[in-house]
Amino acid sequence: MSVSLYQSGMSGLLAAQQQLATTGHNISNVNTDGYNRQRAEQNATVGLNNGNNYIGGGTYIQDITRLYDQFSHKEQITNQSKLGNADSLHARLTQLDQVMSTSGNAVVGSLDQFYQALNGVADNPNDSGLRSIVLNQANTLSNDFNQLTNNLDQMTKSINGEIEQVASKISEISQELAKINETIMHSQQGGQPNDLLDKRDQLIGELSNYTQVNTVKDANNVMTVMIGQGTTLVAGITPMTLQVNAGDPDSQQTELRLVSGSSSVALKGSTLGGSLAASFEFRDEHLSQTRTEIDRLAMAISSTLNDSQASGLDLNGLQGVNIFTDINSTQLQQGRVLAHSGNSGSTQAEITITDVSKLTTDEFEIRFEGGNFTLYNLTSGSSENLGPPILPSGGTHKPSSPDYGFSFVETGTPAAGDKFTIIPTKNSAALMQTTLTDGNAIAASTAIGVTPSTNNVSDGKIEIINVMNPEDAKSFTGTGLTVDVVESAPGSGIFDYRVFDTATPPALITSGNYNAGDSEVVDLPPLPGTPAFQIEISGNLVGSGTNAREEFSINDAFGVGNGKHAVAMAKTQEVGVTNGGKETFSKSLAVSTSVVGAKASNAELTADTAQALFTQAYNRNQSTSGVNLDEEAANLLKFQQAYQAASQIISTANTIFDTILAAVR
Repeated sequence: MSVSLYQSGMSGLLAAQQQLATTGHNISNVNTDGYNRQRAEQNATVGLNNGNNYIGGGTYIQDITRLYDQFSHKEQITNQSKLGNADSLHARLTQLDQVMSTSGNAVVGSLDQFYQALNGVADNPNDSGLRSIVLNQANTLSNDFNQLTNNLDQMTKSINGEIEQVASKISEISQELAKINETIMHSQQGGQPNDLLDKRDQLIGELSNYTQVNTVKDANNVMTVMIGQGTTLVAGITPMTLQVNAGDPDSQQTELRLVSGSSSVALKGSTLGGSLAASFEFRDEHLSQTRTEIDRLAMAISSTLNDSQASGLDLNGLQGVNIFTDINSTQLQQGRVLAHSGNSGSTQAEITITDVSKLTTDEFEIRFEGGNFTLYNLTSGSSENLGPPILPSGGTHKPSSPDYGFSFVETGTPAAGDKFTIIPTKNSAALMQTTLTDGNAIAASTAIGVTPSTNNVSDGKIEIINVMNPEDAKSFTGTGLTVDVVESAPGSGIFDYRVFDTATPPALITSGNYNAGDSEVVDLPPLPGTPAFQIEISGNLVGSGTNAREEFSINDAFGVGNGKHAVAMAKTQEVGVTNGGKETFSKSLAVSTSVVGAKASNAELTADTAQALFTQAYNRNQSTSGVNLDEEAANLLKFQQAYQAASQIISTANTIFDTILAAVR
């Protein structure tokens, strides 16, 4: 009996000791990330048959189990991935919002100050000091565009650096997981390695912050880890790594590849989930969209003011030259075409801008296939056949359905499969410079003007609508031109016009007619000469009396104090140019800034929601797997008492045994 009692006491003592050790282990790891609390599973030993009944033989610890709920853990890592994605995107969009609110507002301010200075020249066109202010403000405007795009460039570099860091970290985790898998595989026969399983799950949790994670375990508890849409990162004891390569064709658009041994496959970063997908989404969508809009605005401002400048005369009576960098400079045209590294042909290509108002923020690609160049709009999914290459000297291909505001210019011989990424607005803000250096070269004066006869009675009018060459226009008008208009027959609704010079007798230069309600655009000088300017005749020009003519004079308008063209240039601030001519310069930038702000605000709401969902999932998982100090303290007391009681059983067994020995002596 004493032996049986002794065995029961020893088993209870050992069981209590293991219970205490397990409880102590739980308490020690209360602050250990990824730790799942453990429990010593205690069972009674099978009783011994003494002939009439079974006498208990004590207890034993069957196993140290890990309190783990795979469903709540899966929910936690899923929400961890969503939180990592939302937090990262929110942080980046907030940063972009700050850049647009500071550097973007600087552009708005310098643009307003430029136009204020231009209005000053319109009021006092001969004031050299005011002309210098216009140049200073033009320099400030171009510098502010340079600074804004530089800030966007820095964000791109920062994102690329973050992508490299995350890819490196994922590769490290992959290798660690493979090692743990191998250790688990070799240790399964000696019981479940709970702490190794915790470490593995902790790594899975860390990985889920960077990317979406799915796992599958085999019969040996060895785990296969998949990221994104099912790409295997760890196959049992074999790890794969992530590699970051320069983008093709844009080296700044870095790309990911999954490397296994000597082979690798491309990964689409935006589909990986977690913070990694957020980095790609931000860089390739939100940041790229904002950059394109800023480039388009810089191009629109440069093009509009350069074109307007070219229509007027400077202080020396010469045609105005560009204020800002020519939007179709060789450097800009060539930079808009990015040839893919796999191209085998000799084609050199450029993009020429034909109409800034038609430029969109869409992405394009031109492919040479089936003997033709085909333009693909990667944003809308549409395509257009641009025709075959123009050999041997090359040629121009202009999209027409729709007209995107640019032409594709190619030389050389393409090869089948050659591809070119087209970015029509690329580098417009970064390369925007104030090229005008002499304030006297500001074309504040108009070359010609129209004056109606004092005898005119109708509301019809003649306007100068386009001056292609103000010097030639000034020269052609000479001592003046006369335009008269008369209705062919009373009530006919057909109006005849004639243009004369002021020679004696006047010589007819050109004539024609138009219908009531329409207007007529007239090139002067007419073909076959080279037009220097255009006039538009409109309205019902019916004079007072039968067959009475309405007359207008067109004269050289250049002279001291003429600031009319500066007035016209200043009015470009109020004209819709971008987005199909719907938005002014200021509105275009305001829309871009507000869109970024709205995205940042929405991202904040998404991040808050993701945080709440993650917290709920984490708490649910912790309710099963987390260490509760109050519960462990109670267990500690309970197992301590059990240990003391088991010790007392052993002491009692010893006393009985001593009594028996004394009785038989």
